[in-house]
Amino acid sequence: MYPLKFEPILKQTLWGGDKIIAFKQLNETLSGVGESWEISAVENNESVVANGPDKGLTLPEMVGKYRQELVGEVNYSRFGTKFPLLIKFIDARLDLSIQVHPGDELARKRHNSFGKNEMWYVVSADKGAKLISGFSEQITPKEYKERVYNGTFAEVLQTCDVKPGDVFYVPAGRVHGIGAGAFVAEIQQTSDITYRIFDYNRKDKEGKSRELHTTQATEAINFTDVQDDFRTEYDHLENEPVELVASPYFTTSLYDMTEEITCDYSELDSFVIFICVEGACRLTDDSQNEITLRAGETVLLPASTQEVTIVPEEGSSVKLLETYV
Repeated sequence: MYPLKFEPILKQTLWGGDKIIAFKQLNETLSGVGESWEISAVENNESVVANGPDKGLTLPEMVGKYRQELVGEVNYSRFGTKFPLLIKFIDARLDLSIQVHPGDELARKRHNSFGKNEMWYVVSADKGAKLISGFSEQITPKEYKERVYNGTFAEVLQTCDVKPGDVFYVPAGRVHGIGAGAFVAEIQQTSDITYRIFDYNRKDKEGKSRELHTTQATEAINFTDVQDDFRTEYDHLENEPVELVASPYFTTSLYDMTEEITCDYSELDSFVIFICVEGACRLTDDSQNEITLRAGETVLLPASTQEVTIVPEEGSSVKLLETYV
């Protein structure tokens, strides 16, 4: 196998902006693009291979064809032909809804689906951009419903000013929202289940309010989830991987590079995804497959990859998010 790129799946939304097309250097004229799904196996939103001999195959077809060679033995035994991660870029021109995601147990019971644990890496942020993550004080389920209905729910949410490089891990059950002006890379379980709690009383193109899931969300919310700051603190180091998140669902590290790095995956039984958030580089694997990666692009290395060498483009620095299961 070889490193795989996929065609982006662009999503126009009520709150989407104009950053994704420019960031990814796409020849598109779409407006209001809120999301680019980079790697997806969500039903009816399956990514399509963009390069090499398997060009045109969907991600589920690739898992069915290559199995352990693509995803790893343990992942294949855990997930079968369901690819476990969904990778996105999100551009919020307006505030996204305040929402919560169910965990695996509730999602399986209600939707026959994975839960949705996720993380954000802030790629860029306009002045005043914010992210909402968790509660600023503990409330009860009864108070939650009262505040949603009387319009005071936002008063008990933890709102954080953000800057590029900020990281937030958002476990299932944590109430959250992406604020206007935030542009993030999102890594999450393969799930499109969202319980929308509050949507700023917005109307869709047809003048209708979007559906809220206030009652369904009650069972999903972790009401004891209170902290002063939900941001992930990490060391800012150059030319070595810095672990950002280690969870049962994915492990993610940041590579901030100005020089060549070789990654040894001989002991790792998993695919590896690289998301380029800044600069450009060249990746060469142990079979001498070579691929370029620039800001806004994502590449999937199959589990059969033993080693990859990453060389930043001459005269530039590059920032990559590396994630695997």
